[in-house]
Amino acid sequence: MLEIQGLHVSYGHVEAVRGVTLTATPGRITLVLGPNGAGKTTILRAVCGLVQPKSGTISLDGRPITGLRAHQVVKRGLVMVPEGRRIFAPLTVEENLKIGGYTASKADAAETMNSVLTMFPILAKRRKGAAGLLSGGEQQMLAFGRALMSQPKVMLMDEPSMGLAPAVVDQILESARHIADTGISILMVEQNADAGLQVADEVVVIERGETAFQGTADLATSHASVVRAFLGESALINDEADI
Repeated sequence: MLEIQGLHVSYGHVEAVRGVTLTATPGRITLVLGPNGAGKTTILRAVCGLVQPKSGTISLDGRPITGLRAHQVVKRGLVMVPEGRRIFAPLTVEENLKIGGYTASKADAAETMNSVLTMFPILAKRRKGAAGLLSGGEQQMLAFGRALMSQPKVMLMDEPSMGLAPAVVDQILESARHIADTGISILMVEQNADAGLQVADEVVVIERGETAFQGTADLATSHASVVRAFLGESALINDEADI
């Protein structure tokens, strides 16, 4: 379990995150929503060791990881799938996956590689080809697979549907759901609230660095302020009509 308590993060004199508390539990997806600049990505960056919190605690399975550097956090079992995928385009699909498994033993890395290629058959077909020749959706699958190679307990996902065709978004988020169903905790920031809510278990809404809403995905889809902000007035009208 990932636990974040009273997290504060500042960039100079600007406090980007103010007292956020949330959890991500095994086998479940915690979806983080909020407008641009709300502090969503900053939360992920603080958790994975890319920025240092001003105060608050971050723990993984009851052990503190607050302030650890990124490579130390990975070794503890937490990995991040960054916004924009950030694959190594000139390298092959297989080489990208191997990079993700640098913390694992050779035997474990080989076993996980087989699991990843089974989960994403298109990567198996393209394993010897350059990663940069993959489509956007395939590159996102590769980013997922590279993260899985470290055998994580927790995965952070930053905008996994960004830049993808609408027809591909559902496929990618269903892949995230499948990963969670294997027992991995997922903390996901997602710009496509409607699609994200279809696969999420818990929802946290961040506004101006603070928690504005926290509850189940079912509750979020019936909460008027969440619907207005992220799904639009028409969704609210439809919900009220159903009632």
